[in-house]
Amino acid sequence: MSISKEVKTIISKLEKAGFEAFIVGGCVRDFLRNVEPEDWDVATNAKPKEIQRIFPKSFYNNKFFTVTVQTGGKKANLKEIEITTYRSEAKYTDKRHPDEIKFAKTIKEDLSRRDFTVNAMAMDGELEIIDPFNGQKDFKKKIIRAVGNPEKRFSEDALRMMRAVRFATTLDVSLSLTASWQIEENTARAIEKNSPWLRAISQERIRDEFLKIIMAERASDGIELLRKLGLLKHIVPELEENYGVSQNKHHIYDCYTHALLSLKYAAKRKFNKFVRLAALLHDIGKPRTKKGEGPEATFYGHEIVSAQMTAQILNRLKFPKKEIEKIVKLVRYHLFYYHPDEVGESSVRRLVRQVGPENMKELLEVRMADRIGSGVPKAEPYKLRHLRYVIEKVSRDPISVKTLEVSGNNVMKILKITPGPKVGQILDILLGAVLEDPKKNKKEFLEKEIRKLAKVSDEKLKTLVQKAREERARVEIKRDEMTKKKYWVT
Repeated sequence: MSISKEVKTIISKLEKAGFEAFIVGGCVRDFLRNVEPEDWDVATNAKPKEIQRIFPKSFYNNKFFTVTVQTGGKKANLKEIEITTYRSEAKYTDKRHPDEIKFAKTIKEDLSRRDFTVNAMAMDGELEIIDPFNGQKDFKKKIIRAVGNPEKRFSEDALRMMRAVRFATTLDVSLSLTASWQIEENTARAIEKNSPWLRAISQERIRDEFLKIIMAERASDGIELLRKLGLLKHIVPELEENYGVSQNKHHIYDCYTHALLSLKYAAKRKFNKFVRLAALLHDIGKPRTKKGEGPEATFYGHEIVSAQMTAQILNRLKFPKKEIEKIVKLVRYHLFYYHPDEVGESSVRRLVRQVGPENMKELLEVRMADRIGSGVPKAEPYKLRHLRYVIEKVSRDPISVKTLEVSGNNVMKILKITPGPKVGQILDILLGAVLEDPKKNKKEFLEKEIRKLAKVSDEKLKTLVQKAREERARVEIKRDEMTKKKYWVT
């Protein structure tokens, strides 16, 4: 890793003007991980107006002493770089926003207000690291530790408790997975004690942190850590209802473990956020629908209740309406039944209509996650592959004369005839020609063919129609064989 020329230029210009300048926070942490930072942040003792004098192409419209400099860089994360004056913050009455922000005198004072030691390091243009809180030591040991008093850090911004879980879950991606990151004991204890503070945070900010955990490689570990630290009950309490709720003879895990294992598989396969959320929530209504205990326990209608609860959860977390609708459909229809010998194409068409053709791939991925979460060895058995084949078969456009560049009206106009069997016969012949050679599907060519067919006898026309229909059947069989081969079905 090296510092980009845009960042180096900013540091150099500030230093030439007589100021200090350092790369700070997550940038330094990511630099140590050999991962390019999503955003580069610079801290300086220059005041905002002084920064703007040095960098005319900049703007400053906030109360956090942050000036955004436009660098002209080509990479998205280098086009604009934020420069923030050293600052200190007074108490946080609402556990979200500082009551007052003041200029700080030194980089150490600025770093002291940050959340965790691995984020409280600074680095100059020569790659020398300023580390007053032993962030490098914690980084090497894979420890998330609050800077100073953890209760004070979390009282300043309660979302930091979720951020601790997120960092513990995500920082392993570019490192060895032999030993996972851990939250330091006093920091973890402070989270457990003060988890109710999370209620002061907006649902939008909670949603964003929750999604980052969901999209992590170790997403299921992140959810379990939220539960252990007492945070999950303030985010998705409905999921905690599933903890320890036994299932029946079709499952070897309790409801909560099943949800985590389903999410774990979805993350392992790198499925998108819709599938991951549906995998986590697809059975969330089971505790509320459970009847009886032991191998014969039932959960009738749990997919409907789970869909309703999923809608409530995602609405509460302020997810966009379209995303909610999609995820709710995946939950509602995850329990579809399919067996090649018992379910016909009409039933599959109905399922496609209910779920939406654009959601079918994700629905099958949710089913795969559900299966692995239930303890079965195969995510996609033969019948699921066969269903994929039938879905593609019933969803694709049929081979039809509607694909021609001419219509029945063109035939009638050119031949000066009224509607009748001959119009359909000629269109069938034209379609046969186009199926043999798709390049022939041009209006000019087809209109010439129509004029030629006008001179053909009725007997000859019938022969050409039969040949064209045989060609259509041949193409349909070939297309079906290719689709079967694609999904390894017979």
